[in-house]
Amino acid sequence: MELEALEFNPVDKLRVRSTRKKVAAVIDRRVVVNPRLAEELLTALSYVGRRGRFWRGERLVAFFACMYFGALRPGEALALREQDCHLPAKGWGRLTLVGSRPRSGKRWTDSGEAHDKRGLKHRAETEPRGVPIPPDLVSILRQHIDRFGVAKDGRLFHSDRGNVVGASTYSRVWEEARCLALTPHQVASPLAGRPYDLRHAAVSLWLNAGVPATEVADRAGHSVDVLLKVYAKCIDGQEATVNQRIEDALRGSDQ
Repeated sequence: MELEALEFNPVDKLRVRSTRKKVAAVIDRRVVVNPRLAEELLTALSYVGRRGRFWRGERLVAFFACMYFGALRPGEALALREQDCHLPAKGWGRLTLVGSRPRSGKRWTDSGEAHDKRGLKHRAETEPRGVPIPPDLVSILRQHIDRFGVAKDGRLFHSDRGNVVGASTYSRVWEEARCLALTPHQVASPLAGRPYDLRHAAVSLWLNAGVPATEVADRAGHSVDVLLKVYAKCIDGQEATVNQRIEDALRGSDQ
């Protein structure tokens, strides 16, 4: 039988429906906690996750505080070392972030460890990021080092055996703290549903305080355009301002 070439590629006519869920392009403002609730959550951490001599949550108060007061990503906080911290007795301090320890799984890291060693996100591999930190966080970090010490490589946050704290560990502790600090209605809501939401709260707080977007982006490790796009709905006052302008325009049309 003679074979003839098709006039078109039938594969091009196929339509494939993606099963991937769309990822939100902006932060849901419902996840953002205010300073009072953030303080209550940090306090609650000291009373959850009992293990041995210490409450497991107590070892992680400073870890979560880094995300709230310094807008660190969890992997950046896990990689933080004592030598990266300037913690004066008074006033503001500074963190010099040089790396991250995101969880990748042992199968996917060159070292065979569950947490990979990487450079900072959106930066050259060896480029650091400086983050000024308020006296509140300086005090918390100083107390953490005095009470729990550091790992052999200088890391501030480590398990009893000196290992990197697992995501499952700090996520369980966070959920317990939410149940203790929040009302049942708040627990059932998206409010601070993930530890990462503390970083969202930090960035939102800075923007609403009037800190220039360029400075916020630099401290948080974002580009300015991505920062404003992602946190657009978390900037308070815009909706009220726009509503007032529309109302003024409507009233003006009646005159």
